[in-house]
Amino acid sequence: MKEKYISADEALRRLKEGNSLYLNSKTGTGDISSEIRLATSRDGQKPYAVIVSCSDSRVIPEYIFSSGIGELFVIRVAGNVIDNNQLGSIEYAVEHLGCKLVVVLGHTGCGAVSAASAKNAGYVKFITDEIRQAVGLETDAVKASTLNVKQSVAKIRRLLSCDGLVVAGALYRTESGAVDFDVDT
Repeated sequence: MKEKYISADEALRRLKEGNSLYLNSKTGTGDISSEIRLATSRDGQKPYAVIVSCSDSRVIPEYIFSSGIGELFVIRVAGNVIDNNQLGSIEYAVEHLGCKLVVVLGHTGCGAVSAASAKNAGYVKFITDEIRQAVGLETDAVKASTLNVKQSVAKIRRLLSCDGLVVAGALYRTESGAVDFDVDT
């Protein structure tokens, strides 16, 4: 009998394996068949991980991790910042869908992180103010993106308490496609 929920360690192993496949692929490898669409429609979704990523069009978690329909619970927001809406989505995935792993996926060349160094108006200010708080005076773009990931990871850990939940940070390298899971969080 298949286990209903998988461990955070197994979820992380699958993400790493999927990214390895992605690095050598020319097309997506996740299952998007009519069979899986029917099965998930009938039986519901059973994602093995939550990915909080940037809305950047170059950052497509399902491709990056070679995943198909129903495998990842993806939350996308510019700058992969965390507010009550993202926390509620994560909480739903953890409590109702059984996810044990949350990965905050930052990336190189993040426009939202770059925009945080300027004075912004309008609604984007909510995003850039949050990033500015994380980044401070850091001018190295990769370090700034990493600091932003760390802040989101810390916020999730501080505000969501669930047994067995693992929250990790990662950095997607847009130039190579590789994901660095060794972001010091």
